[in-house]
Amino acid sequence: MMNLPKLDQTVSPTSNGIKTNGEFIQLNKIVKTFSTAAGDVTVLKGIDATFQHGEFVAVIGKSGSGKSTLINMIAGIDRPTSGEVNIGGVAVHELSEGQLAQWRGRNLGVVFQFFQLLPMLTLLENIMLPMDFCNMYKPRDRKERAMELLRQMDLEEHANKLPTAISGGQQQRVAIARALANNPLLIVADEPTGNLDSRTAETIFKMFEDFIKQGKTILMVTHDSSLARRASRTLLIADGEIVNEFVARAFPLLSHQQMLMATHKIAPLVYKPGATIIQQGIVGEKFFIITKGQVEIVLKRSGGSDVVVARYGPGHYFGEVELMFGCGRNAASARAAPDMAVEVVALDLETFTELMHESPETRAAIAEIVDARMAENIQTRRGK
Repeated sequence: MMNLPKLDQTVSPTSNGIKTNGEFIQLNKIVKTFSTAAGDVTVLKGIDATFQHGEFVAVIGKSGSGKSTLINMIAGIDRPTSGEVNIGGVAVHELSEGQLAQWRGRNLGVVFQFFQLLPMLTLLENIMLPMDFCNMYKPRDRKERAMELLRQMDLEEHANKLPTAISGGQQQRVAIARALANNPLLIVADEPTGNLDSRTAETIFKMFEDFIKQGKTILMVTHDSSLARRASRTLLIADGEIVNEFVARAFPLLSHQQMLMATHKIAPLVYKPGATIIQQGIVGEKFFIITKGQVEIVLKRSGGSDVVVARYGPGHYFGEVELMFGCGRNAASARAAPDMAVEVVALDLETFTELMHESPETRAAIAEIVDARMAENIQTRRGK
């Protein structure tokens, strides 16, 4: 994969007042309702989300879940019915149409599934268009920059062709070059590989990975689960709501609706350093997923001494042994690590049992982990 060096620009994105420190993108209680002949349809239902500068986030969900609408809120292509969109300290939802067009042109690169190249303009002219519109770079430098972007995409020889004269994969690379024209800090892509073969899709994805190394932030809607897993974070949307990412990681075999149900049921809890979360010998009533900090799993040997058999971090879960099989001789204690507080989300016994009943695949997967952990506990008690 070719390197994509940063190019000097006359007007920096940060000159618009956009800030990259702290939470780069903040979505607060975003609601989007569309009016249809059948009545109002609410597509986004109070979305709260934050994104850090330099993240590569894959937005996934079934058709109609609201993922493209969410991306449109961030890109300023559409406006929320209510709620706030703040990007780099700019209240995007408060900008006028003219201000929004200028701000988006200078700070965002948008890549669509169907390329959206203007058919009457050459590839070179398509890439120069954002620079002309936003008055970025000196006029004499715009053609040179557009040619350099085409060169990086291995399309320099096609610069004066119309979009219809090149393949779909080549058109998508031109669309990416156009998105990069003003050197934006944020790139949003809606199914950018949806109409491409797997080899070309891999090339596009590797380009995105290179952009992250250059310090850009990418939000990508995708239906390709294999590509989504390679992003730094996955945001799952179901029925217009965000599924808790730790629930999705703990229960990947649940349906999206089941994950959303679990998201509604979880309760956040915080434990001080060294605090006991589960006491060995006491029947457990909760399933815990760690969201911050570390948890130690502790066994008490026959001589009375404690031994730490495992240390789990964010994304790992515990408490499943007691909930699935009761508190027998192989159960263990769980405590917050002594050097930091621990944050978890917890499911109650009733909800956990319901999910296991509704998803035999999930129950079987967790049972395998339970068997391995109980075997490890037996070996530890024996001093092995």
